[in-house]
Amino acid sequence: MTTNAVNRGWLKNPVSLSVLLILITVSVVLYILQITTIQVLALSLLFSGLLSSAIRIADQWERAVVLRMGKYKGLKGPGLFMIIPIIDRVSAYVDQRVRVSAFKAEQTLTKDTVPVNVDAVVYWTVWDVEKAALEVQKYQVAIEHIAQTGLRDTIGKHELSALLQERDKIAEDLQQVLDKNTNPWGITCQTVGINDIAIPKDLADAMSKEAQAERERRARVILGTAETEIAEKFEQASKKYTDNPVALHLRGMNMLFEGLKEKGSMVIVPSSALDSMNLGAIGGLVSLAKNSETPADKSV
Repeated sequence: MTTNAVNRGWLKNPVSLSVLLILITVSVVLYILQITTIQVLALSLLFSGLLSSAIRIADQWERAVVLRMGKYKGLKGPGLFMIIPIIDRVSAYVDQRVRVSAFKAEQTLTKDTVPVNVDAVVYWTVWDVEKAALEVQKYQVAIEHIAQTGLRDTIGKHELSALLQERDKIAEDLQQVLDKNTNPWGITCQTVGINDIAIPKDLADAMSKEAQAERERRARVILGTAETEIAEKFEQASKKYTDNPVALHLRGMNMLFEGLKEKGSMVIVPSSALDSMNLGAIGGLVSLAKNSETPADKSV
């Protein structure tokens, strides 16, 4: 963030304030002890104010823009530095850390005329303090406006489906647009992130129903494919039983056993199966065996 020099005046600088208090105290004490005159005291106070106002401090991540008689003189900092009082002034302290700015596009139409609300953020940093200080007045506000305009243009060039599915690509394209516009200011936009894309509720409900219908269609296709595969397996099994009546008979016995192994079970089979697989005789034998069980046998 750019900090105005007025908000970072020398009176808010602990070093300048300490120097000023010490010089004033020494001057007053010397005057009280009658070592100096009133004229010397006045000059001492004036010198104390000028000296303390010349001492400035910039933080490690800052650079101070110094103007001399209104013209660009250079950059100072980080740390303690001196300027010439009255002639020089610090116009701004420029922060060179990576910063983040949030921006949004509300009720913006996509290429297929769908209104959407998009929230995004951009990460940027000042790499050339001189250009940032001299080329643009309020670069942070300018970046936010450019980002918002670029986001609206990007939304208008894409359909809703592409906007939802290709967030990373759209964010990358927007980052390149922002970087192209901010580089002449000594600022680079490193990353753009799209936080949220909000669409109308009615459209969201319709898309949900469409997705549900698509899932049901796929489920039915899978079920039909499974039925086809099962039919093919049954066809292959029937070919095995055609010339092997013994195997067919054993299969019938297994089917009947599976159906009657639980007490109280009732099995319904086609009448044609009674003749082709001899299930009638097998059923009678099984029933006769179940009725002839003794209580002792059942308790075992």
